[in-house]
Amino acid sequence: MRLSYFISHHYIRLLLGVLVTILLLAHVVGAFNMGFVNAMERFAYDARLQLLMPGGQDPHIVIVDIDEASLQQEGHWPWGRNKLAHLLDQLFDHYQARLVAFDVVFAEKNESSGLAALQALQKARQQPGLASVIDELAPTLDYDQLFANSIRGRDVVLGYYFRHNTRLKQNIGVLPSPVIQAGVLEGRDIAYLYASGYGANIPSLQQQAKAAGHFNPDPDEDGITRRIPLLVVYQGGVYEALSLAVARQVLGDVALKLGFAGGEQGAGVEWLALGQHNIPVDAHLNALIPYRGRQGSFVYVSAADVLHGKVPQQQLKNRIVLIGTTAPGLMDLRATPAQSVYPGVEIHANMIAGILDGSVKQQPAYTLGAEFLLLLFLGVGLTVLLPRMRPAPASVLVVSVFLLLILFNLLSWQIGVVLPLASALLLVVVIYVLNMSYGYFIESRSKRQLTQLFGQYVPPELVEEMAAHQHELGLQGESREMTVLFCDVRGFTSLSEALDAPTLARLMNEYLTAMTRVIHQHRGTIDKYIGDAIMAFWGAPLHDEQHAAHAVNASLDMVRELEKINADFQQRGWPVLEIGIGLNSGDMAVGNMGSEFRMAYTVLGDAVNLGARLEGLSAYYAAPVIVSEFTAQAATQYRYRELDLVRVKGKDVPVRIFAPVASDDASMDQELSQYELALTAYRQQHWSQAQSAFMALQATYGARMIYSIYLERITYFSQHAPSVDWDGVFNFESKRGVA
Repeated sequence: MRLSYFISHHYIRLLLGVLVTILLLAHVVGAFNMGFVNAMERFAYDARLQLLMPGGQDPHIVIVDIDEASLQQEGHWPWGRNKLAHLLDQLFDHYQARLVAFDVVFAEKNESSGLAALQALQKARQQPGLASVIDELAPTLDYDQLFANSIRGRDVVLGYYFRHNTRLKQNIGVLPSPVIQAGVLEGRDIAYLYASGYGANIPSLQQQAKAAGHFNPDPDEDGITRRIPLLVVYQGGVYEALSLAVARQVLGDVALKLGFAGGEQGAGVEWLALGQHNIPVDAHLNALIPYRGRQGSFVYVSAADVLHGKVPQQQLKNRIVLIGTTAPGLMDLRATPAQSVYPGVEIHANMIAGILDGSVKQQPAYTLGAEFLLLLFLGVGLTVLLPRMRPAPASVLVVSVFLLLILFNLLSWQIGVVLPLASALLLVVVIYVLNMSYGYFIESRSKRQLTQLFGQYVPPELVEEMAAHQHELGLQGESREMTVLFCDVRGFTSLSEALDAPTLARLMNEYLTAMTRVIHQHRGTIDKYIGDAIMAFWGAPLHDEQHAAHAVNASLDMVRELEKINADFQQRGWPVLEIGIGLNSGDMAVGNMGSEFRMAYTVLGDAVNLGARLEGLSAYYAAPVIVSEFTAQAATQYRYRELDLVRVKGKDVPVRIFAPVASDDASMDQELSQYELALTAYRQQHWSQAQSAFMALQATYGARMIYSIYLERITYFSQHAPSVDWDGVFNFESKRGVA
C-alpha cells in the first residue's frame, strides 16, 4: 500500500461530505428544490407540534356546532335565515356572548320563506287585497332582512372565501372594506397571496356586520393545514383572515399595523401588530397555527341546543363564539398535524386563541441564515473529523450531535421560535452513513487486501492497526531501521531421523505454531519458515520505535515457551527440543521481493546476514539467545552478559555479542560484576589473573559454557605466548581467538 492509496481514499470521503453539504446548502438558499427535504421538514414540524402541544381546553372560545344532531332536529343545511337570526338572538340576548363569528358564507338570498313566490303571484294577478296581505307578511317572511336586523349593532364577524388561480371570473356577494391598501406592500420583498376572485356575503348582511374575514385554508404540498394566510391581496386591497378579524374586534376594533424587518424602510413583513399583540408571519404573510391539541381543545355545544336554550348560560357568557360545522356531509373537515380529520372551525379557534394569548410561533427570516451557517459548520466539521475517526467514537460523536440538535431545536420551539431541523439531521446522518458505508464496502476491501498480503506474516490485530495506518505501509523496497530474528532447532537432522514423517510433521507444526504465536504477541512479522528455522523481523510493515525491545522480549518468551512445549512433548514420548536465537538491529531493505513467478514480503541486507550468523553462534556459546551490540544498544532496558568480540563469516569488522539476562536477582548482579572483571583481565592478556577469576566464577556459579570457553582460551594463549599475535577478537571461522 502506498501513501497515495490512503490519500485517495481519505479525499474521496472528504469529497463525498463536501458534496452532500453543498447540495443541502443549495437547497436552503433556493438554488434548487429537493422535495424530500421539504417533506422531512414538514414531518419534523408535525412531530414537534404533536410532542409539545399544550393540550387542555381553552374556555374563552366556544364552538357552536352545526352537527349531525342539529341537522336531524332542525332540517338539512342551509337553514332558513330566520333560524339563524333566532340563533344570534339566543347567543347575544340569552347567553350574552362576547362576539359571534360565522365560519359560513351567505352568498345567496334566502328564498325558503316563499315571499318571492307570493310577490310573483301578486304581480301576475294584480289583486289589491293580496298585495296588502303580502306587504303585511313581508317583514316576517324576509328572512335575509331578519338575519340582517339580528346582526345589526352586534359584534358579529362574517366569513367569506377567495378564489386563487382559477378561470372563474364571476364574483358572488360583496367584500368588506380592506384593512389596508395593497400599495403599502408594493416594492417590498413580500410573496403575498393574490386572489383572482371571491365568494362573499350578500350586501344586506355584510353591511350590518362589524367585520368579515376570509376562511381560506392554505395547505402545504402534502395537503396538511399548518398555517393560515392572515392577509390576502385582491385588486388593490388587503383583506384579513377570519381569525384576524375576530381578534381585532375582541381587542376593540384596533387598527392593523405591519411590522417591517429593519423598521418602516424594511423590505419584508415579520409581524402584524394589533395594539400590544404581535403576530409573527412569514414571507407569504402566513401565520403558523398554534394547535392546542386534537379535536376538542375548545368547548363544543350543539347549535340545536343553543336554539332551544338547553346549554347552561355560564358556558357561553362573555365567550367568543364560532359557528361552524363538524358534520361530514358539509365538507368542512381538514387534515392537520394535530389530527388527520379536523374541523375547519376549530382551526380558526386555534388561530384566534394563539393571537390573543401570544402563542403563535415565529419563523423569522434570519432562520434561513442560521440554517445555512449551521449546515456549513456541521458539514465542514463532520467531513473533516469522521474520516479520521474509528467507527465507535465516530458513532458516539454523531449520536451526540444528533441529540444536541434535537434538544436545542425543542428548546427553541418552547420559547416560540421554529428553527429548521430536518436538513441538519439529514446532513449529519448522510455524512455519517457515507463514511461508514465507504469504510465498510471500500476500506473493508482494503483490509481484506491487507490480510491477503500480510496475513501470513503478522497477527490479525496488527492487520487491524495496519488498516488504520495505511499511509505507513509500502510494498516497494525501502530502507528501515529494524531488528531481525533467526531461530533454529539444534540437532534437527538427528531428531528427524528418529521420528516417522507424520509424527515429525505434528511435532514441528505444534512447535512452529507456539513460537509464531509468541512472535505475533510481540508485534513481530514472520518472514518465512525454513524447515525447522524461523525468520522474523520487527519494524515493518508498521514502523515500530521499540523494534529491538520487542524482539528481545519475544526471544526470551520463546525460550520460556519452549520449556512448556518440551514438558508436553516428554509426556507424549517425543524428544525435547533446543533452540538457538540470533538477533541483530540495523538498516535493512524491506518490501515485496522475488521474481515474476513468486513474490514475498521480506528483508535483505548485511544486517540480516549478521543476525543469521549470530543464531549459528548460539550453540558454540551454549546461549539460547545471542544479540549483537547494535540490538543491545537499542534495547537498553534489558541486562546483558557480554559474550565475546567476534568476527563472523563474511564480516571484516568485529562485533560484540551479548546474551540477554532475564533474571534480576542480587546474585546475578554480583556474578555479572565479577564476570566483567574477569573479561577485562582476559582482554588485557593478564592470563593468570583472568584464569583465577574465571575459575572462581565457575566454582561459585556453576560450570557455565562461557566460563569453560574462556578457561580453554586462557590455557591456549598462556602456553603459546608470546608467539601468538592476538588482537582480542575471536575468529568464528577458525573457532579460535587467533587474528
